[in-house]
Amino acid sequence: MPRVWLRTKFDYGMNMQIPHSENIAHAMYGFRQLGAEIVPYHNINEIYEKVEREDIVLDYVEQCQAIFRKFSVTPYFFNYPEIMKPFMERRIWKDTINSISQNEYKWSAGYFVKPVHDKAFTGKIISSISNLVGCGNYSEDYEVIVSEPINMDIRPYGWDYQSAAPGYLYHYDVDTVKHMMEVFCAWKCRPSACSMDICYTAEGKTLLVEFNDAYALGCYGLPSLSYSKLISARWAQLLGYQDEYKELL
Repeated sequence: MPRVWLRTKFDYGMNMQIPHSENIAHAMYGFRQLGAEIVPYHNINEIYEKVEREDIVLDYVEQCQAIFRKFSVTPYFFNYPEIMKPFMERRIWKDTINSISQNEYKWSAGYFVKPVHDKAFTGKIISSISNLVGCGNYSEDYEVIVSEPINMDIRPYGWDYQSAAPGYLYHYDVDTVKHMMEVFCAWKCRPSACSMDICYTAEGKTLLVEFNDAYALGCYGLPSLSYSKLISARWAQLLGYQDEYKELL
């Protein structure tokens, strides 16, 4: 079975080593249930030469990408796949962050902007010049994905306590969600594991927001076992080996 490398840190309050983040802890619990050999470490440099192609590394996005590069793998992923765009009902296009920052119309239009490369900066609505703070890089003109904003009534990780009708009282349109899944499952190039963000709009529509890659995905309440199998499936697909944990439990 593939080894699972676990990033840890020393907790001085408990006087012991612990997983480096809550997400890493959840993944650890899941892989422990699967009977994986779990190997702790502090820094990716400690294990870089030891990691084999069929291993899994539980770390942050940049560190995981360093391991992928070691095996000449560039994670491919489509946040907005063409086959799923009919469910998004908004315009989506590419630009560069410098082009946006140099054009008042673009930076004042209220578009949602996120980097093409994972985690270069956090995606957000750009409606004033101040919103661009932290989005640039003096040495690189980031390529970005731009989209028209969605007026969500249900937000992904919380709700408006002041609202007369809190988000958890709304229900997605079941037929729309089923149709999304049918089209996704028919997509031959789909990732083996990912998240599909869905929202309920102020206009009463159930829309697809975006997809996110499983190797860079937080737990967000998913059971530890399911979370670890999600990670395992995507690492196996990206690195081109059989997922040994797929059929377990």
